[in-house]
Amino acid sequence: MHIRRTPRRPRTTATALAAAALLVSACSSGHSSTTGTGTVEAALAALPRSTPSALAPYYDQKLTWRDCGVSGFQCATMKAPLDYAEPGSGDIRLAVARVKATGKGKPLGSLLVNPGGPGGSAIAYVQLYAGLGYPAEVRARYDMVAMDPRGVARSEPVECLNGRQMDAFTQTDVTPDDQKETDALVGQFRKFAEGCGAHSPRLLRHVSTVEAARDMDILRAVLGDKQLNYVGASYGSFLGATYAGLFPDRSGRLVLDGAMDPSLHARELNLEQTAGFETAFQAFAKDCVRQTDCPLGGKGTTPAQVGDHLKAFFTKLDAHPVPAGDADGRKLGEALATTGVIAAMYDQAEWPQLRDALNSAMKENDGAGLLALSDSYYERGGDGQYTNLMSANAAVNCLDLPPAFNTPDQVEKSLPAFEKASPVFGKGLVWASLNCAYWPVRPTGEPHRIEAKGAAPIIVVGTTRDPATPYRWAQSLSRQLSSARLLTYVGDGHTAYGRGSTCIDSTIDTYLLKGTPPPAGKRCS
Repeated sequence: MHIRRTPRRPRTTATALAAAALLVSACSSGHSSTTGTGTVEAALAALPRSTPSALAPYYDQKLTWRDCGVSGFQCATMKAPLDYAEPGSGDIRLAVARVKATGKGKPLGSLLVNPGGPGGSAIAYVQLYAGLGYPAEVRARYDMVAMDPRGVARSEPVECLNGRQMDAFTQTDVTPDDQKETDALVGQFRKFAEGCGAHSPRLLRHVSTVEAARDMDILRAVLGDKQLNYVGASYGSFLGATYAGLFPDRSGRLVLDGAMDPSLHARELNLEQTAGFETAFQAFAKDCVRQTDCPLGGKGTTPAQVGDHLKAFFTKLDAHPVPAGDADGRKLGEALATTGVIAAMYDQAEWPQLRDALNSAMKENDGAGLLALSDSYYERGGDGQYTNLMSANAAVNCLDLPPAFNTPDQVEKSLPAFEKASPVFGKGLVWASLNCAYWPVRPTGEPHRIEAKGAAPIIVVGTTRDPATPYRWAQSLSRQLSSARLLTYVGDGHTAYGRGSTCIDSTIDTYLLKGTPPPAGKRCS
């Protein structure tokens, strides 16, 4: 899927994660078999309870905590084996941050948090939000801890393209109209993949979700916790579920918010996410036409007509990009405008900003508003430089699953299904799904179920109109996990915890503080 922005406030608990230019995939380990429908039946196998002697030095290491330069936070560097199959072949250094619990009451140990992506910085998340904005009762009892996963942000980041090259990549037309445009898009995918291979050749083979989950177990041990307590959003839910599957006996209180379904193939994930963005757009369209400043239609305009008006605007931008007041000379074309709209689908609180940006672009020939939304989505700074979010996202996704498509011809054959799933976004999202076809490293994962037999109760959270991680995924994961309790938020937006629902927040807080899971089938609105 796409990616998201670095969390800025509680609503972005998982907005650091899933979307439409590089589609999110799931990861796996072990062997699998498929049924006639293509659904994988093999389950992720738990690792042995005893720690292999070759890993003992990692589990026994002592972290040296230092000042982070951020008030109240400490930072450290943890070592893990680059290759768990050959622990003696070299280390990877992983960045860790924490803020200690200071409240009264019995300490509950560490609470590890991850905002998703893959590629979102967990350290940025804990320092900008979780370590300050999680409920005071939770922060009083837990040390709030984050570790940037391998290949992400401060943990030996995967690097692929420089800022100028990324600008070209993000502006490439992902709705090609002819062979020339198709060749240009394929050329950009190849250039991106070749850049990753050139800059991070060895690391690319070892950034899988399974390896990142194993790193989390080393962190649990060096922090002195017998079990891992964890809140993961979006892709972070998949990372947490993978941990539970590998270490069910060491899984403590796990919250998997905006859950992913590990049993799906990449094509299925991309197609269902495409439908998820259409669901979110339909909700936006219905709200938009009730507002006086909706540039896509007024009272009585149907969501389908709103979509037609937006598509017509995208088509116009494809031929004639508009100025955006950008210091680097970028104009707002179809690709960046589409990303800007998709970015606002993650949170209904951004719908007014989207309407304003669309009004400026459509009526005043000013693309600055949509460009700003797109830049926040890609994590592009004002200096023209990008975080490694996009690079890490592709690196993890393309290692975790075989590609959704291997050739442009395969994409062409799937166009009708994707355009049916989303008349507005389908064409762009199906072509974006071709990115892993040219990856320089073969995938190590495949679809699988995660059962985590023997794990303590796990909360799986799903939002009914979530654009990036469709509600059906939460339902599926909750059926796979042997101890899961599905907690449903009836509403809009990506993820639910910390986004304004007292019902959701109090239920999760009670679980984190007392270990009491919600009753089966609990729904909040």
